[in-house]
Amino acid sequence: MATLPAEHVGTGTAPSPPAPREGLRTDLRRALKDSGSVGLGAYPMGVAFGVLVAHSGLQWWWASVFSGFIYAGSLEFLFLGLVLSTAPLASIAVTAFLVNFRHVFYALSFPLHRVRGRLGKVYSTFALSDEAYAVTAGEAAQHYPSRRILWLQVFIHCYWAGGATTGALLGSVIPEGVKGLDFAVTALFTVLAIDAFRARRDIPTPLLALACALVARFLFPGQMLLVGFALFTTGLLARYACSKKERRDRKDRQNPQDRKERARA
Repeated sequence: MATLPAEHVGTGTAPSPPAPREGLRTDLRRALKDSGSVGLGAYPMGVAFGVLVAHSGLQWWWASVFSGFIYAGSLEFLFLGLVLSTAPLASIAVTAFLVNFRHVFYALSFPLHRVRGRLGKVYSTFALSDEAYAVTAGEAAQHYPSRRILWLQVFIHCYWAGGATTGALLGSVIPEGVKGLDFAVTALFTVLAIDAFRARRDIPTPLLALACALVARFLFPGQMLLVGFALFTTGLLARYACSKKERRDRKDRQNPQDRKERARA
């Protein structure tokens, strides 16, 4: 009876994993695809910020510094105005806290646990932007490999920083009031919000955001962004506290013995 060659004999073991270089290319390609739609909004908005830096009288490289090391999107626009007006450090700190406090909630569901290495986690935390969170808000992103998440954030960071540098370098050519640049991120986040709603079907959150925006718009039109963020953050904290209490009460009804033990403690 003829025997099969050794390479055709089944061993019962799983196939070997792809080579590291092949896996890197796959993660790189997928991250580029994931971030492509975000780049269509982040890059033009970066250009708008760069133009603003150029027209404010600062050197062009300040746009690269702000977008590369601060990397805070809307806060950078506010920060530029605060710096030019020589605002007190306390005012800058409070503004940064109110605008970026929403990132605390991002961290609750962002797949940081999938990122490997101390440096990787540090950069992933630093580069946790609205766009990165929106792209990874779906259930599938909770299983992304570390490199795919990091490359995704790197690409989004490059879109923003590259746009800011381009806008600053071409600031003398691009007029300050180009129509459409200021609407790029608005359109981007509208699409991302719709996608996030389709993935989670969480109705209270967008309704709360809309209510906070309307209140801030009509009562504090000059400080809409700060007031809107503050109201939305307060609303999220209140909602979280209520939901936590509701879960605890539900658990107590199911396990009355635990409630008695907690009361005695």
